[in-house]
Amino acid sequence: MTQVLKLWPLLTATHRYDKSISTRNRGRGTLIDAPILAYLIETRQGRVLFDVGCDYRKIAEPEARRQWYDEGLFPAPTMLEEQRLPAHFARLGLTPADIDLVFLSHLHFDHAGGLCEVCGAEVHVHVDELAAAREPADEAYFADDFGGDYRWKPQREEYDLLPGLRAINTPGHTAGHMSLLIELPEGRPVILAGDAADLSENLTDEIAPGTCWRDREDLALESIRKLKRLAGETGGEVWPNHDMAFWETLKGFPEYHA
Repeated sequence: MTQVLKLWPLLTATHRYDKSISTRNRGRGTLIDAPILAYLIETRQGRVLFDVGCDYRKIAEPEARRQWYDEGLFPAPTMLEEQRLPAHFARLGLTPADIDLVFLSHLHFDHAGGLCEVCGAEVHVHVDELAAAREPADEAYFADDFGGDYRWKPQREEYDLLPGLRAINTPGHTAGHMSLLIELPEGRPVILAGDAADLSENLTDEIAPGTCWRDREDLALESIRKLKRLAGETGGEVWPNHDMAFWETLKGFPEYHA
C-alpha cells in the first residue's frame, strides 16, 4: 500500500529561453517561458522534496548574478522572494527542518541550486550524476550549488524510497538523471519526468532534450520511451517538467493532488 498522502507542485521560478534547449534541433529562435518546479510529497513516513529549484542568492544579488549567469547569452531565471522554498513551506505551517529527504532528478542549477534552503535533509542523487556534476560535464552545473556539506546518499539502481515512491533511472539529458513514480492514495499514479521530458512535445513526438550527456540522444530517447511504457503499465500520467501550459492545468498551491 502506498505511503503517499499528498503531492504539492511548487512554482519556484520562471525562465525564458530558446525552445531548442528543451527540444533537440527543433524550435531554434523561438523563446518560451518555462516554470522551474519542485514537488513536495507528504507521506506517512515523512516529507520528501523532488528537486529544489535555483539558488535565490545567485539571482537576487548582483555580484553573484554576474558570476553565475551571462545576461547576453543565458539570462538568469525570474525568482521572487515568495517563490523560495521556505516561503512555500511557511504557507503550510512548515519549516525547512520538516523536510526529511530530498530526491534530485539531476544537479543542474535549476534543480539543485536550492539545496542551501534544505541543508539538513538527506539528499538522494545518482552516483553517475554526482561524478558528471563534479567534472563538470556541461555548463548548467554550478559547482557552488552542490559543494556544501550535504547528507549525500548516492544511488545507482532503481529502488523504492518507500512504498509508493519509486526512483526510475532515466539517463540521457544528464549522466545520472532520475525520474520518480508516485502512487497517489486516490488518483492515477504520477510520473515526475524531471528533464527527461521538459515539454509535452518531448513525450508525444519523442524528441530528446536539447542538451544530452555526451550527445547521447539515444539514451535520452530510450528514457522517454521508458517513461511512456511505465505510464502504460501503471495507468499513470507522465508530468513534463518545464511546460507552462501543462503546469497551468495542475492544482494551484496550496491545493494538492491526492
